[in-house]
Amino acid sequence: MLTGKRVFIFNPMQKPFSFNLSALASFSFLLLALSSCSFNPPLQGKGVTALQGEWRQDTIGNSKQLVSYIQYHFRFSCDSVFIRMENFSKVNYGTDTCMNKGHWFEYAGATYDQKTDTLHIKGFYCDANYQLKNPGGCFNSGVYEDSFKLKLKGDSALELLPLSSTVPIKLKLVKRTTCTPKPL
Repeated sequence: MLTGKRVFIFNPMQKPFSFNLSALASFSFLLLALSSCSFNPPLQGKGVTALQGEWRQDTIGNSKQLVSYIQYHFRFSCDSVFIRMENFSKVNYGTDTCMNKGHWFEYAGATYDQKTDTLHIKGFYCDANYQLKNPGGCFNSGVYEDSFKLKLKGDSALELLPLSSTVPIKLKLVKRTTCTPKPL
């Protein structure tokens, strides 16, 4: 005679209840993960309209006094940027076959975004054709990342101040382009 009490019968052939909770928890996590995912856009972003085109740094102020410096050439295309860095140095940092008597080029391909007055660039060092560069060798390889304070000086002049340096990069517009987003 049972009065108000539950009786549990243990069946050794039955799977434990905790397994069912585990499966339910896994299923709930999967639903949560899928609901927070989104597909990548089918086209690249438009980028900053005022930056679209090729920009070149013609001269470096007091370059004769500097031990080493870089002259930049930027090509902004939608949300991508391609950078050619022409390096000059009075100090030999590596083998002369690499540094070519103090004059050599390096390249980077990246994406960028602008937040207020700061331009963030993140990508990879590349070869001259902007193909991903294999690690090793004479020059930089791997991740290229830099941030700049951005000042537009009219329609055809731009000043970038690297956050890691005090030497401003003064660029002149060479060729204006418009963004035509490409499929990703």
